[in-house]
Amino acid sequence: MAESRSAFAPYCGHGSQDAVDRKDVQMLLGRRSWAGAIQLGLALLLVGASGACSQASDDAVLGRTWPAAQRVSIDRVDHSAYTALLGRYVDQSGMVDYATWKATAADIRALDAYLETLSRANPDASASREGQLAFWINAYNAVTLRGILREYPTSSIRNHTAKVVGYNIWDDLLLHVGDGRYSLNQIEHDVLRKMGDWRIHFAINCASIGCPRLLAEAYVPQKLEQQLVANTQQFFSDPRKFRHDPAGRLYITQIIKWFAEDFGATPAERLRTIAPYLPTEAARQLAASGSAQFSYLDYDWGLNDRSAQRAARR
Repeated sequence: MAESRSAFAPYCGHGSQDAVDRKDVQMLLGRRSWAGAIQLGLALLLVGASGACSQASDDAVLGRTWPAAQRVSIDRVDHSAYTALLGRYVDQSGMVDYATWKATAADIRALDAYLETLSRANPDASASREGQLAFWINAYNAVTLRGILREYPTSSIRNHTAKVVGYNIWDDLLLHVGDGRYSLNQIEHDVLRKMGDWRIHFAINCASIGCPRLLAEAYVPQKLEQQLVANTQQFFSDPRKFRHDPAGRLYITQIIKWFAEDFGATPAERLRTIAPYLPTEAARQLAASGSAQFSYLDYDWGLNDRSAQRAARR
């Protein structure tokens, strides 16, 4: 989840990535002065200081191109193979056994085969709203999993999000669907958010502890509403992501800050939106009142890695 915000191109060391982003480059280019040129050159040198970086290539594309005659409606895509993989490697809290999955070549191939199944969908063909939501949530989560498995071992998805030069998993890792190629950012911002259900923010998983849990099964049209309700409630029941101070203050996830317009036009409206999903009656009443004081919790970008979790318990 970028804040609002096969093989792959090499990863660029992330120590300097945050020094400058694409908007900074555009601003410096717009100055058309020696000073601006010097600043731009220094910024790009800083970004590349940790080593040579490659731009995204065709190798960063997942799935395959299907002949038009073999494409199907999104409603006809079978997600059962993906459910089997999630059941094998994802626990009930959403932590992933990346180490075992990466070491199991057959299941890496199975994930690639599922991504090819997603590629067969024709996004322009008639499909139910539930089918479209389930499809694109699964696509986002499966692409993220494949991207992390390529990079693993790693401590955070943020290690693979170069802002100017080099590979950015959110922009450069693409999935073939129909005639198009979709990045994670495009799936999130151009497809899912435009469908108008704010609960997608508690279904798509950015491989981070601060994210909603990765459900240990695929989203499917037949029980999509139940799955969205359950995962949203589970998210707000986690004290790392939501807390209610007895003194009357709410501590909420930064997801609501990053995507504020998806939850409402004002802070009060945003709290009312999430109120029915909060874990206690007192918290629900306070959020629904429209007068609650609130603060944002720190976001944990650590990888949702079961191996790291086990090591921490020793």
